Amino acid sequence: MLSAGTTAAPRPGPRGRPPIAGAVHAGYGARAAPTRPGASDGEHHRHAAGRRCGERAARAGSLSEPFGAFRSLSAPFGALRRPSEPSGRSCLHAAVPVSAAQRGGAGRDLPRCRSVLCFVQQCRGGAAAASGSRHVGVLYLLSLIFLFCFPPPERAAKETKPRGPPRNAERLRRAGTEQPRAALHCSAPRRHGTARHGTARHGEMVPELQKSTVRIQQPERVMGVIRAIKEQGCSKLQVISDFDMTLSRFGCNGRRCPTSHNILDNSHVISEDGKKKLKDLLHHYYPIEIDPNRTLEEKRPLMVEWWTRAHELLSQQKIQKGDIAQIVRESDVMLRDGFNELFDQLHKYSVPMFIFSAGVGDVLEEIIRQANVFYPNVNVVSNYMDFDDSGVLKCFKSPLIHTYNKNNSVLQGTAYFQQLSTRTSIILLGDSMGDLTMADGVPSVENILKIGFLNDKVEEQRGRYLDAYDIVLESDETLDVVNGILRYILMET
Repeated sequence: MLSAGTTAAPRPGPRGRPPIAGAVHAGYGARAAPTRPGASDGEHHRHAAGRRCGERAARAGSLSEPFGAFRSLSAPFGALRRPSEPSGRSCLHAAVPVSAAQRGGAGRDLPRCRSVLCFVQQCRGGAAAASGSRHVGVLYLLSLIFLFCFPPPERAAKETKPRGPPRNAERLRRAGTEQPRAALHCSAPRRHGTARHGTARHGEMVPELQKSTVRIQQPERVMGVIRAIKEQGCSKLQVISDFDMTLSRFGCNGRRCPTSHNILDNSHVISEDGKKKLKDLLHHYYPIEIDPNRTLEEKRPLMVEWWTRAHELLSQQKIQKGDIAQIVRESDVMLRDGFNELFDQLHKYSVPMFIFSAGVGDVLEEIIRQANVFYPNVNVVSNYMDFDDSGVLKCFKSPLIHTYNKNNSVLQGTAYFQQLSTRTSIILLGDSMGDLTMADGVPSVENILKIGFLNDKVEEQRGRYLDAYDIVLESDETLDVVNGILRYILMET
């Protein structure tokens, strides 16, 4: 450092040029005028004053260099701005070339560590210019602070890299519990709010749901119930089903298949007069049973009337208990295609099957028995015949079960559902509005999937069935959809 009134020894310039007063950093220092030989004392004083001014400018320039470098540190966050360059490019830009792309936007990604390195170089240059200055230690200290406070962008990127999804979310996704994003695909026309388009994922889960006979009004909800039942496991599952026109077929090759009552009505043990009266009852009351314009309150007393009159007529025919098997064998009754798989699956996994029927219990049990699927897990509640000691039908046992009282009111005194209180997941199969209440006797229901078979007057009844059942099968004489859902639920994961 130069004190007042002192002169610095001139240093020879390069290649014989005039000596330079004060060693300063290129581009930021000030050049002193050369000393002319034989100059007067006044000129020497003027030149000494000029040298002192140049040295002060050099020191000021060296001290201002860190602030220029600090401004350059903001380059990664904005466009890189060049400081004024009185005599060529600064050392910052000489050390770190900046392309046009970088100046236009890519310059925001310029590594911060290069700017800091240039800052240190500038500090060293300033220190060299002000050798012996007390500011040298301050400059190096500032450089260390900047290096510590502004790490290289690569390390910052690693430290601030966003983490992936939580492990439990990934586990739920792999388990298949993630909510679907599209509606379930059903190849049926989109009518009355039914879904048509969707993802192949649902088809992979239950391909049978893409059949043309399937109608689903709320596909996302249905798939959620199916997944929930699967998560609960087969130990929580039970199946509750109607029999006539649900497990048995409605028709075949354009002809109606008989119900358990019809099997008796059309058998050889019934007189011709009895057959005629039973057929007249059918033609009178059946249209009332399926009439969508009548309320359940209107239908119930008429159904009681129909069942009572039909049972009285059958009791007059002196039907022998030993004739039941032969009557079933000679009938045209047919179970739906796929019944073997349904009963076998439930038996294999010990899933209880509860058949709640308004038909004739003795007849439908014989149908199941002759089909070789009457397993121990199958239980039947229906209208049973009461035979006398000689095996002749005298009446029907109470309570009377008809289409619209299949609920807890006729199950009082039975302990079936109480024994299955832990079976809180239910698949319900039915073909009428009255079948919807078959699960009312279950003490606790967590998940229930209602599948309805729409067999007759399809166009007229579609809207009501879609509002009542989760899945509606229109004119489908198979159990394919039910079996497909069970395969998915019972499949070991």
